Amino acid sequence: MNADIIIIGGGIIGCATAMRLLQAKPSMKLLVLEKEGSVAQHQSGRNSGVIHSGLYYKPGSLKATNCRRGYRQLIDFCQRENIAHEICGKLVIATSAEDVPRLEELRRRGIANGLRGLRWLKAEEILETEPNCSGVAGLLVPQTGIVDYGVVARKYSEKIQELGAQVKLGEEVIDIRSQSGKVEVIGRNQSWMASSAIVCAGLQADRLAVKTTKDLPVRIIPFRGEYYKLKESARYLVKNLIYPVPDPKFPFLGVHFTRMIDGGIECGPNAVLAFGREAYRKTDFSLRDTWETLAWPGFRKMARQYWRMGFGEWHRSVSKRAFVKALQKLVPTIQSGDLESGRAGIRAQACDREGNLLDDFDIRTHGPVIQVCNAPSPAATASLAIADVLVSRVIECFK
Repeated sequence: MNADIIIIGGGIIGCATAMRLLQAKPSMKLLVLEKEGSVAQHQSGRNSGVIHSGLYYKPGSLKATNCRRGYRQLIDFCQRENIAHEICGKLVIATSAEDVPRLEELRRRGIANGLRGLRWLKAEEILETEPNCSGVAGLLVPQTGIVDYGVVARKYSEKIQELGAQVKLGEEVIDIRSQSGKVEVIGRNQSWMASSAIVCAGLQADRLAVKTTKDLPVRIIPFRGEYYKLKESARYLVKNLIYPVPDPKFPFLGVHFTRMIDGGIECGPNAVLAFGREAYRKTDFSLRDTWETLAWPGFRKMARQYWRMGFGEWHRSVSKRAFVKALQKLVPTIQSGDLESGRAGIRAQACDREGNLLDDFDIRTHGPVIQVCNAPSPAATASLAIADVLVSRVIECFK
């Protein structure tokens, strides 16, 4: 079977890219392949649902530029398609004096990235926004919002099919071969030929990327993010979103509170090494996935350098008391009895050979194959902007 473009992966990036391609070239024969029974089954449907404003990212980085572009595009899309969302704002809290300079740096970055209306809060002013929150200083970010990204991705998928393309579910891709300017995509059940392929495979991104780039310098390390949620009787403790100041050495934002679009309050996540790329339960284990993680030299270098941080994340995973203690830095009155078990997600975190966790988007082109090798947060917020980048690269491939 033949197509002009094949997109591998039915997450929010793959679906957004397919929609943008079809909007640009309605006559294009396009196919989306997804190994699960529905779209957005992994990272796209298991994240915190935050519409990120662009506060954290280094000015000029792909994260910063695409987050700001994608932010407006996402909100416009949600408004047009009547997708529930809310711009509720969030509060970033310095819980100690040593956090204050880093919070000031976040404010500088936010301003450099075009944010307006950022408000610096003194300790007593924090209570005006979040009456149960405590800190030495705070930064109020009015642009942050909430949405269900699973709903967004499914709407993208609907649009793709309305535009005449096919989203083929339950079709796992096992190989990609580039030959004579064409791409052969081999699934478990059948194969396809195309002029170009875009790999948006998330947790499986590196496994497919090495099919055409044998010396790929990064690998995916899976980190499980585990959540608690506030019982309904305790939801009054948090009004909107409360975040700590993140550690700049890691591409994680720390344990925080997030009001969801359905009204619930999630607490978390931590970031523990997962023993499987789809190991959502603590007891899940994949020998292949674990071996590939341990065998990657970059992981071993990272583990030697940051084992104390890793131990702390693991401790919060096995000890609810330790998790609650981390939450109490932001909301001191919260107690263990206020929490119940929540869901979990797996973050596909790219790691290079030197043990560096990639903090920016990583998109590589190898002949007619475009590979999204790292798409961390705020990829969901920036999905339409990233799609525009990928569309431009496809056009270059055709030229």
